[in-house]
Amino acid sequence: MPEEFEDRDLSDSVFWGVNLERVYVRDANLAEARFFHTWWTDVSIDGIVDRLVVNGVDVTDFVNSRDRWFPLRTQLEPSTDDQLRATWDAIQGEWWSLLERVDVMPPDTTSTSVAGEWSLRDTLRHLVFAMDKWFRWPIVGAREFSSIGLPNTGSRDREWPGLDLDADPTFTEVMAIRRAYVDEFHRGIHEYSISQLPETVDVLENGSVPALMCFHVVLEEEFEHLRYALRDLDQI
Repeated sequence: MPEEFEDRDLSDSVFWGVNLERVYVRDANLAEARFFHTWWTDVSIDGIVDRLVVNGVDVTDFVNSRDRWFPLRTQLEPSTDDQLRATWDAIQGEWWSLLERVDVMPPDTTSTSVAGEWSLRDTLRHLVFAMDKWFRWPIVGAREFSSIGLPNTGSRDREWPGLDLDADPTFTEVMAIRRAYVDEFHRGIHEYSISQLPETVDVLENGSVPALMCFHVVLEEEFEHLRYALRDLDQI
């Protein structure tokens, strides 16, 4: 029967004679994994590809040369100030293009959900929340979240200072806060140097984490939700 493995260390495990049809793997590290005598039919893989060998054929260059998001997807954990700023600028350039596209689409585009996923409005509300949680609270020192932020489902039952789970802001209201937060983060990564960050900071819900991780999470959230938003816009 179906099982769910979350936050488990399954490294060095052996799966022999198992049925993995319709398995869903997310946020997993498959480095040095080996698949032998397996069936790959109608399989979708999305992630960082570095020396991927299929049936003895190294397809790494083929995949990466045709990947819309390469090399950006490999640059979400920068270790220098210049890398951090370059990755942020690249992601925001993509967001800018997306919003320009939305400007010429029907007015209800921003509130339209595709297959039960967040609308663009709610996606941006979640990014407001993520910026509060991972940057403004632990790095800037703000002690109140924007009321319009939208946490993920698993975090909705937690108390977030200032958050209003019943908020129903317009897209214009969301964009005003979104722009302010984007500008604040942009200023922050030019004012803060990675070398001057504290070793650890406290993040609500996650506890003590490396300070640099906070910036990495912001980049990942911005990148992944950008791709989700583009995917859904293509369906609208």
